[in-house]
Amino acid sequence: MKTEVLIIGGSFAGLAAAMQLVRGHREVVVLDAGRPRNRFAAHAHGIFGMDGKSPEDIKNIVLDQLKYYPSFQYRKGEAVRGTYDELQQRFIIETSEFEIIAKKVILATGVKDQLPQIKGLTERWGKTVVHCPYCHGYELSHRQLGVIATHPLSIHQAAMIPDWGVTTLFTQGILELDLEQRKLLEQRQVVIESSPVLTVNGQGSDIESVTLANGTEVAIKGIYVAPSIDISNPMLEAFKCELEEGPLGNVIKVNEFKETSFLGLFAAGDVSNIMQNGTLAIASGTIAGVGAHKSLMFGE
Repeated sequence: MKTEVLIIGGSFAGLAAAMQLVRGHREVVVLDAGRPRNRFAAHAHGIFGMDGKSPEDIKNIVLDQLKYYPSFQYRKGEAVRGTYDELQQRFIIETSEFEIIAKKVILATGVKDQLPQIKGLTERWGKTVVHCPYCHGYELSHRQLGVIATHPLSIHQAAMIPDWGVTTLFTQGILELDLEQRKLLEQRQVVIESSPVLTVNGQGSDIESVTLANGTEVAIKGIYVAPSIDISNPMLEAFKCELEEGPLGNVIKVNEFKETSFLGLFAAGDVSNIMQNGTLAIASGTIAGVGAHKSLMFGE
């Protein structure tokens, strides 16, 4: 199969990029492995015109719109190998079943969240254990909330959360708060707990309490945690594009049009965004689509 632009990743960023390109009369194939980062959340919030819809519903709405354009194709599959033909100036991307040849490639492969190893945490991820108050905080409002520290950025997170509910910061033995940080948290009426959380307790996805290493049980109804991220995928290994360090892990380094250090290869969404949510993924996908189109037009 041949196309002008191959987009690897079929969630918000990838589909946003596709929309720009097909409206520019360019041939686009979206290759979707079907494992988006947002699959653990029942609803997406803060997305203009789509507030409260499920990520899957949003995806299907956009796919239906994209299918109106004759230059659009959608294929299910996972990219496992990639090469670049210097002579023909084209990318050759392989799945386990077929290959796609493209002039330009956009990586919208997302990230994998690496949650702390705390009993009862993972199974509640995307429900009552969340990372972003703007994405999910309203639904957890007016409850006893906990922030489980994973990184110094957790201090900033804990200082924000009192706008949604009474907040406790669990430092987990990894944060040493200075006087200024303690003063900020006290001003925001954040309780600071130094004994680490060992277990999250509750029925189903609901949270009733957490058990600490010192044996104390603390009433908590919702948890915020900022997981580290893993962007590894076969395309990064194949094209060795430059990375940059973010607060929670590496992301792909891109220019203002979302092109990576490997010319003709673009990246969009959480895989290249230091600040990450659905709206920002859509925005970066839009820019990447324009960038790839510009590269096709002017041979850059």
